[in-house]
Amino acid sequence: QVQLVESGGGLVQTGDSLRVDCAASTNTFGLSAVAWFRQAPGTEREFVAGLRWTGFAEYATSVKGRFTIARDNAKKTVYLQMNGLKPEDTAVYYCARARGESIRSTVGEYVDWGQGTRVTVSS
Repeated sequence: QVQLVESGGGLVQTGDSLRVDCAASTNTFGLSAVAWFRQAPGTEREFVAGLRWTGFAEYATSVKGRFTIARDNAKKTVYLQMNGLKPEDTAVYYCARARGESIRSTVGEYVDWGQGTRVTVSS
C-alpha cells in the first residue's frame, strides 16, 4: 500500500495555469501506473490523465493538449501541470496508483488514493 498526498490546488482564473502534486509518503510507485482523476460536485469521479513507468501517457479528451502528467521517481512524486484552465475543470483532483502497469480509466483499477486537492477556476 502507498500513501498518497496531493497538494497545490487553489482558486485561479480562466486561462491560468496550475500544478498539482502527488507525493508518495510511504514506499514508492514501483512499476505501477499512476493517474489523476477529478470529481466535480454531483458527478462521478472521472479519469484525467495516466502515466506508465515507461513514460507513456494518456489523457482524457477534455484535457488533451492542456494538461501534462509527469513523474519524478527520485522524489516519489507525480505532477499534473494544467494550462489554459477552464471553469469546467473545477473539481477535486485525486491521484491514484494502479493495480498494475497499465493505464486504466476506471476507478476500480486503482488501489491507492490520495485525499484530493480542490481546484476552482473562476470565469
